[in-house]
Amino acid sequence: MSTTSICAFVALAVAVASTVAHTQPQIQIFNGEVVQTGPPGRPLKTGTGRIRGRVISAETGALIRRAQVRLSANDVGAKAAMTDSQGRYEFADLPEGRFTITASKSGYVSVQYGQIRPSESGRPIELADKQVIDKADILMPRGSVISGRIVDEFGDAVTDAMVTALRQSWVNGRRRLVPSGRIAQTNDLGQFRLYGLPPGDYYVGATLRNPEGIMVEMVAGNAVSGSVSAAPSSGYASTYFPGTVTPSDAQKISVSPGQEVQGTDFALLAVRFVRISGVVLNTEGKPVEGTMVTVAAPRGAEGAFALMPGSTARTNKDGAFTLNNVAPGDYTLQVRSMTVRTMPVGDSMSFTTRVEETGGAEFASVPVSVGGEDLSNVVITTTRGASATGRVTFEGNRPPSATSVRIIPAAADVDSIGPPGLGGTTTKADGTFELKGLSGARLLRVAGLPPGWGVKSVQVNGSDVTDSGIDFKGTETFSGIEIVVAAPASVISGSVTQSDGAAVKDYTAIVFAEDPQKWTLPSTRWVSGVRPDQEGRFRIQAMPPGNYYAIAVEYAAQGEWGDPELLDRLKSKATRFVLGEVESKVLDLRISDR
Repeated sequence: MSTTSICAFVALAVAVASTVAHTQPQIQIFNGEVVQTGPPGRPLKTGTGRIRGRVISAETGALIRRAQVRLSANDVGAKAAMTDSQGRYEFADLPEGRFTITASKSGYVSVQYGQIRPSESGRPIELADKQVIDKADILMPRGSVISGRIVDEFGDAVTDAMVTALRQSWVNGRRRLVPSGRIAQTNDLGQFRLYGLPPGDYYVGATLRNPEGIMVEMVAGNAVSGSVSAAPSSGYASTYFPGTVTPSDAQKISVSPGQEVQGTDFALLAVRFVRISGVVLNTEGKPVEGTMVTVAAPRGAEGAFALMPGSTARTNKDGAFTLNNVAPGDYTLQVRSMTVRTMPVGDSMSFTTRVEETGGAEFASVPVSVGGEDLSNVVITTTRGASATGRVTFEGNRPPSATSVRIIPAAADVDSIGPPGLGGTTTKADGTFELKGLSGARLLRVAGLPPGWGVKSVQVNGSDVTDSGIDFKGTETFSGIEIVVAAPASVISGSVTQSDGAAVKDYTAIVFAEDPQKWTLPSTRWVSGVRPDQEGRFRIQAMPPGNYYAIAVEYAAQGEWGDPELLDRLKSKATRFVLGEVESKVLDLRISDR
């Protein structure tokens, strides 16, 4: 198995990815084609509609051959196509619906249909029943490049360092450094090349973590394998250009369209590694054998630090573990059950993992601070967590099947590190559900609703907790939860014109509550930003009833509408309106500057 493959596997296996796996349709590869099975209990839809177009170079107007084009939508599944010798693509057998189309090719910036500017969202395509759209052309700009060299404290090349470009982005109402584009790996000369980047401002981070060593730890468990004495006593911290471990001290690198910025050379900072050792006990005080203990990134961690997993170990028959190669810092030790199976495939080895479902095993998350000395005799006691039971009720003439609905216990604090595997649960035929393994403040969100339906409220014994969530503690059980789902959901739609009345088809519409306190609620439902469809109309569904502002601006980066300072500046220019509970509000907006 190649180093790159191992890195990809590790990132997938160690990350808390089960939520994605359970909330999105399942994807399988069959005979080289992408087949998406769709949400549980809901069949995929087909029709006679078609969408076709071309992929074109934004700089030269040349047609781009062999570009990968992907289409996605609720109840349709993922479809993939490759452009032909004339740069053309086509998707057939489509039902009416709202579609997103993305194009990618090496050396170009991956973009969505209707995306013109860096970091901007694409535009959806609204397809009517039996409609054929012929000119869904996608403009792909040439990617920018950042290249350089990673060395150690002596100036010698560092091989197999993982390097990434990061950029400031709004994530759930907070500005953070997030990876952008591909992860590069240094060669034998320490050189790296980050390509396919949209123009803009970046920061570059590098981390050195032996992926083969991680895999051995995961499969065998270093506390079990007896390799503790072989662990190195020093290593390198995740470092940002021009040579700092602090993201706020990193130097910004600006790239213009198609430009290559060379000479981004810097040295990884050497640190002394320490070991963390201890024992994992269950709620009965008995040792837990074979469970995974992982050093997770600290609260609020961002950038390169979170690129690769920290040290990982499996407990032995006595519940003992040893975590090697831990750099000084503040961390969270996560304990979870993970099954790792190996199977030889030719000269390589195939790995599969399974993280236990919510409630399937006990877990723990323990904060630790690491200095210059080893930590020993750490005792971690696991818990089954709290549980919650409730029912989804439907208000409407023709309620959908409850078996396609999934209840997600989302973290109320985006920086919290809670138990892994919180993928939620699917409701039973009568709408009842049970969640297990809960800890901390959680917002109950609903996935898998058919078009036109939206969450009206989440009630616990008569109290509305839709936006505040529930604080789950210990092993207590919460009962009497009622999630009310209604149809038709509220809809806000409209068009945008210039001051002279001319139609505007390229913009971002932002709708936000009058009450500023609602702007910063966790996973707020009270703020939304959307791009118009191919006809220039915008549409937002299922926002709560209340008093709102609406404004259309020429450009807003993805998620930027979560910035409270931006919303405060925009409100004086925005249109005020009141949204009823199941109202369809049509707005005619004028394009505005920011």
